[in-house]
Amino acid sequence: MEPLAVQEPVREPTCPFCGLPVERPRELATHRPGEMPVGACTCGAVYACDVTGYNQGAAFIEALVFGCNQDWDLAWELLPEEDYLVKTVENYDYETHLIIPGRSQDGRRISGILYFVRLQPDIREVTAPGVRGKLNQAATLSRREGEDRGHPPGARQYNKGEIAGLVREYRVPPLLAIARQDRRVINDLQRLLYATEELLRLRAADILGQVAAIIAARDPEIIANLLQRLLASVSDPGAAGWGAVDAMGEIIAGTPAVYAGYIPQLYAFLEDPALRSRVLRALGRITRVKPELLQGAALHFLSYLKDRDPEVRGYAAVLLGHLGTGAAREDLKRLAGDNFIIGVYHEGVIEEHTVGELATAALAGLRPPLPPGPAAGV
Repeated sequence: MEPLAVQEPVREPTCPFCGLPVERPRELATHRPGEMPVGACTCGAVYACDVTGYNQGAAFIEALVFGCNQDWDLAWELLPEEDYLVKTVENYDYETHLIIPGRSQDGRRISGILYFVRLQPDIREVTAPGVRGKLNQAATLSRREGEDRGHPPGARQYNKGEIAGLVREYRVPPLLAIARQDRRVINDLQRLLYATEELLRLRAADILGQVAAIIAARDPEIIANLLQRLLASVSDPGAAGWGAVDAMGEIIAGTPAVYAGYIPQLYAFLEDPALRSRVLRALGRITRVKPELLQGAALHFLSYLKDRDPEVRGYAAVLLGHLGTGAAREDLKRLAGDNFIIGVYHEGVIEEHTVGELATAALAGLRPPLPPGPAAGV
C-alpha cells in the first residue's frame, strides 16, 4: 500500500536564494502600463509578482529592470548566469501574501509567481541604492494611501482583500459606497481583471463600470486615465489583456456621454482573433445601453455571424439584436439550429445559452422589414 501524500503547509514566501522571508511586493510610484508589484530581499535579490502566472516573461523583465534601477540599457547588456541568476517561487497568492501549495483556497485558484533575479555583487553595488530608494518611496506612498484617497474623517478604510471579497460575493452597493469616498478603489478593482477565474473577472469589470460612473461625475480625467491604462494593457504583446476589454465596455456603457470616443479603439482589437469574442461582448454591453453609438458600424459586424468561433457568433448575434440590424435577419435565421453553448454574463451570473437561442432572441429585436415600394411608373 502506497503511503498517503503529505500536503505541504501554507507558508509565508521566502527568498529562494537565501531562505529569508520576503515582504509583500509593492507597487512603485511610476505606475507604468502593465507594471507589476516588486520587492527586494535583504540578500540583494529583487523580485516581481505575476499575479496570474501567465505573464512570466514580463515578470522576468520587470524584475531584471527593477534590479538595474530601471536602467533598461544596462538590463539588456547583462548575460544570464554570468551577470545574474534567476529563480521562481510558485503558488503565490498576492491577496494573502502566502504560498498555497494546493493551488486553491476558498474556491479561488492560486497561480501567482514571484520571479527572483539576483545580480552579481559588482552590479548590485551600483544599482542597490536606487532600488532601495524606490522601495522606500513606495512604502511611504502606501502609508499615505489613506490620506491620499481623501477619506472623510472617521471613514473606514478597506484593504485589497476586503474589496476582492465584496466583488467575489457581488455585493455592489457597499462597493459603490466605497467609491463615493475612495476613488482609489478603481486600482483594487483593476487588479481583479487579471484573476484566473472568469466570473471574478467579469464581476470586477461590471462593478468597475458602475464605480467609474460615480468617480467620473466628480473627476472624469481619472477614468480617462484608467481607460488609457486598460488600452495599453490589451495592446501590450507581453500581456494577456484578460478582463480589460470587458472593463472598457462596462465603463463606456456606464458613462457613454463622456467616453464614447473610445469605441473606435475597441474596433481595432476585432482584428485579433484571440480578442474578438471579448470585444464583441464589450460592444454588446454598450449597445444594450446606447445602440445609436454603434449604428453606423452595424453592417461591419455581419461577417462575424459566420465565424468559426461559437463565442464570436453568439456575441455578434447579441450585438446585432441590440442594434436591430435588419440586414442580419437571414444569417440569424440560419444560426437558429446552432447548438454550441456559450456563457453569457449578466448581473453577476454567467448563464449558458446555445448560439441558436441567442440568434433567435436577436431576431425578435430586429426592425420589421420595409413594405415593398410602389411599382415603377405608378
